[in-house]
Amino acid sequence: MAAKEEKKKGGPKVADAAPSGGAAVADFEESPEYKAALKDYVPNLKNHYRDVAVPGMMKRFGYKNINEVPRVLKVVVNMGVGEAAKDSKQIELAQNELTLITGQKARVTKSRKSISAFKLREGMSVGCFVTLRGPRMYEFLERLIKIAIPRIRDFRGLPSRSFDGRGNHSTGVREHLIFMELDFNKVTTVRGMNITTVTSAKTDEEARELLKLMGFPFREK
Repeated sequence: MAAKEEKKKGGPKVADAAPSGGAAVADFEESPEYKAALKDYVPNLKNHYRDVAVPGMMKRFGYKNINEVPRVLKVVVNMGVGEAAKDSKQIELAQNELTLITGQKARVTKSRKSISAFKLREGMSVGCFVTLRGPRMYEFLERLIKIAIPRIRDFRGLPSRSFDGRGNHSTGVREHLIFMELDFNKVTTVRGMNITTVTSAKTDEEARELLKLMGFPFREK
């Protein structure tokens, strides 16, 4: 009976079984414990999308089929590390911090060409990024919306015009310290981030309404 009640509530949280160290995240993702916890787990934000966003979108835009309702496909989190040109250790620190924030191993971004004015050589590490899908994506978005963004000083809402014309939204974060996953005593450099939310919406209006129903705090006009 207890097992049925646990599954009804969405199953065990993946975070409950996850390791605390950023370096161990990649190895843990392949472990049987992680895969077992992930199998029956349904993130709260995914349930919110199904129970609140889908009905709201169908009412707002008059979709005849539930499969017409747009959804979030992926979230790309990018962190630039300009000081990596002078100190190669900075890229490793940034990679570990981004891994802790997102719960997924961050990949290093390489420069495509040399720029002498910036002392940049082709193939040099200039940042790191993570592409989130599935449960990790919903987990990250929920933490971003409910915990991280409210910690921004003098926050007045996300800009509602930050769409690319194809239903994708991008926003910048000046200080990655808004994420509680980081140990402030171990962070040596405050870094900025860019977060892009990719949706299946055909228009910016549909994407804006979808993200608003999912809890994105957009700025009032």
